[in-house]
Amino acid sequence: MQNLFLIGLMGAGKTTIGRSLARKLGKRFIDSDHEIEARTGASIPWIFEIEGEASFRRREAEVIRDLSAQQGIVLATGGGAVLDPDTRALLKARGTVIYLRANVSSILIRTAHDKNRPLLQTADPRKRLEELSAQREPLYRDIADLVIDTGRPNVQSMVQTILTQLEALEESGAKPAHSPRPEAPMTEQSCIFLNVDLGERGYPIAIGDQVLSDAALLTRHIGGHKVAIVTNTTVAPLYLERLAAPLRAAGREVISVVLPDGEEHKNWASLMQIFDALLANKCDRKTTLVALGGGVIGDLTGYAAASYMRGVPFVQVPTTLLAQVDSSVGGKTGINHPLGKNMIGAFYQPRAVLADTSTLATLAQRELSAGLAEVIKHGAIIDLAFFGWIEQNIGKLMARDKAALAHAIARSCEIKAEVVRQDEREGGLRAILNFGHTFGHAIEAGMGYGHWLHGEAVGCGMVMAADLSHRLGFVDAATVARVKALVAAAGLPTTAPDLGTARWLELMEVDKKNEGGAIKFILLKPLGSPSITTVPQELLLATLAACAR
Repeated sequence: MQNLFLIGLMGAGKTTIGRSLARKLGKRFIDSDHEIEARTGASIPWIFEIEGEASFRRREAEVIRDLSAQQGIVLATGGGAVLDPDTRALLKARGTVIYLRANVSSILIRTAHDKNRPLLQTADPRKRLEELSAQREPLYRDIADLVIDTGRPNVQSMVQTILTQLEALEESGAKPAHSPRPEAPMTEQSCIFLNVDLGERGYPIAIGDQVLSDAALLTRHIGGHKVAIVTNTTVAPLYLERLAAPLRAAGREVISVVLPDGEEHKNWASLMQIFDALLANKCDRKTTLVALGGGVIGDLTGYAAASYMRGVPFVQVPTTLLAQVDSSVGGKTGINHPLGKNMIGAFYQPRAVLADTSTLATLAQRELSAGLAEVIKHGAIIDLAFFGWIEQNIGKLMARDKAALAHAIARSCEIKAEVVRQDEREGGLRAILNFGHTFGHAIEAGMGYGHWLHGEAVGCGMVMAADLSHRLGFVDAATVARVKALVAAAGLPTTAPDLGTARWLELMEVDKKNEGGAIKFILLKPLGSPSITTVPQELLLATLAACAR
C-alpha cells in the first residue's frame, strides 16, 4: 500500500489517528507541523506571530513537498495545507488521501485548552472554525479518496473503519496499492467511501460518477446467485441494463421488476407486484434485492426485502438526488396509506448504498430541486457551516456542477449516517431529520400523493417550520428570511396550499413523531441546531394563516 496522507481541520484527530494507523500498517508516522518546528527551531504560534501566516504556508508547502516524496509513510498535514494548489496536486498524485472530518462542536471541545492553535486565538473561536470549515471543506473533498467522520471517541474503531475502507478502495481499483497515481485534473472527483457504523448491521456508502461502470464494486456488494432488480418505467430504459450486464457477466441470474413511476404507486399493489415476481422466479433467502431508482423504489424494495421470507439482503442504488442524499441511507422502508405517508413499514438496513452521481445528468429539473430540499434540511438542523456553503453554491448545484453535487451528497450522507448511528430506530435524536416533514407530509397527503413531489413539500414545510420557530422566539426574522430565500433559490415552493385549518390539523395529527395525540414539530433553535417540541395551537394556526394561500 502506498503513502497515506491525512487532511482535515485542526483538532480532527489527524495526529492521534495517524500514529495508530501507522502502527497497524507498519509505516512511519510524520506530522508536518512537528517537522516544520524541528526544521525552524520555532513553534507554530511563534512563526505565525513573527513571520505571518503567508510565510508559514510557504514553509508548510516546502515540507510537504519533501515528505510526500518519501515512501511508506503516514503523513498528518496541517489544517490549511490544502490552501496551496501545488500541495493538493502532490498529495493527490503521491498517495491515498484520507479526509478526517469532525464537526465544529467536537473540534471546540478538543481544542478548548490548546494554545498552540493560532487561528483560534480569537474572541469567537466557533465563528472562526465555521469560516475555516466553509472555506476548506470543498478543497478537502476535491482531493479526498476517503472521507472518515471522527465524531466517535473510540480511536481504534475509527482506525478499523479506515482499514476496511482502504481495503475496499484497493479492491475497487480506484487507487493502486503500491504505485502513485498519475496526477489527475483537479476537477476529477474520486469515489468517496463512507460508512454507516451500526456494528454488524453497518454498511458502506460509495459515491462517485463511475459507480455503475465499476463491475468489481457492483459484484462485491451485490451477492447471491439470484439478483432481483426493482426499478420503474422511467429509470429502467436508462440504467437497468447498465446495472444488470456486469452482474450477469459475473454469473448472477438477474430478474427485473419494473413498477410504474410516482409517489402514488408507493402502495400495496406495487409491493405485491414485487412479491409476485420473487415467488414466480422461486427466489430463496439468498436472493439479493436491488433498488434502482429514487426514494419510492428504495422504500418499496427495502420493505419487500424486510418482509420476503422474513428478510433477504438488499442493496440501494439511488438514481435521484433526494435518494442519494437522504432516503437510501438509514434503513427506513415502507409504503403509504391513504390516511398517512410512510405509516406502514419497517427499519431494515441495506447491505450497501452505491450512488452513481452521473445518473443526475438525466434527472428532471423538478426532481433535482426536490433533492436539494433534503440537502438544505441537513444544513439547517445540524451544520450551520454547511448551510452557509449551500447558500454560496446554490447556483452551482442548480446547474449540476459535478464537484458541488458530490460535496453536497457526501456531506448529507455523513450527517445522516452519524444521526442513524446514534439513533437507528428513531427513539429520539433521529426525529430531527424530519425537519419540515410534519407540514410536508400533510401537504402530500392533503393534495393527493404525487401532486407535489416529496422534496417540494419538505421545502415548503421547512419555510413553515422556520416561521413557527420565529413565533416561538427560537430564531429571528432574518433567519426565516434566509431559509425562505434558499428554498426559493433551489426552485422549491415557499407558499403552502390552503387545505383548510381543520384538514391541516387532521393530517398533522397522523404523524409517527406524535405522542399522546400531541403534534410534535422539529424546529430551529437557532439555525443549525434542532428542537423537538409541541407548540401552542394559536401559534400553529398563525403559521398556517401566514404561510398557506
